[in-house]
Amino acid sequence: MTQRSRRPSALIVVLGIDGAGKSTAVQGVEELMPSTPVLVLGNYSGRKTISALARRFGLPLPAQVADILETVVRVYNVLLNHLRAGRFDGLVIMDRHLYCQLALRKARGIHRHRMLEALLEMLPKAQAIVYFDLTAEQAYERIALRGEDQENLEDLQRFRMAYTDLPWFPRFVVIDAGGSTENSALQLQQAIAGALESPSSCPQ
Repeated sequence: MTQRSRRPSALIVVLGIDGAGKSTAVQGVEELMPSTPVLVLGNYSGRKTISALARRFGLPLPAQVADILETVVRVYNVLLNHLRAGRFDGLVIMDRHLYCQLALRKARGIHRHRMLEALLEMLPKAQAIVYFDLTAEQAYERIALRGEDQENLEDLQRFRMAYTDLPWFPRFVVIDAGGSTENSALQLQQAIAGALESPSSCPQ
């Protein structure tokens, strides 16, 4: 008897600038859906680690060099996590994606992104791409309270604008992340429920 290949019942991607509360909201969704198998995968770029190492060794890090390093790390994580998602029978939530690197490139004034766009077209489609929206000022306050990152307000403003300028943004499910983490988790749960009810996936 041939074993049936397992596929995720839903693939959800969450996006947003630093401080938007994506990771915390995802944890809240896991608690709100105890009967649903959930796999959370982080598509990180290593941006903070790369920047910290550059500062530690006193090395200048031009935007183009940082982008190359981060893109390699991000693409590796995205490809690996899509393989993991394909083996999981349940709800897969990806924290960040290639859209994040494309937005970072826009924020930095880097416009060469054909390879990433082509890769997006080839990857499995998400049922929903959820964007956590809040002002750069709110994000900056949260980051300052957290005391772990070194982000400035201007970079957050450019990053937020870059996200909204992405050609895919009109198809994102936008939630208000300016309130409590519980509220963000509830909105994310509602977005997931809507994606599960819809027969079509979100085009990438």
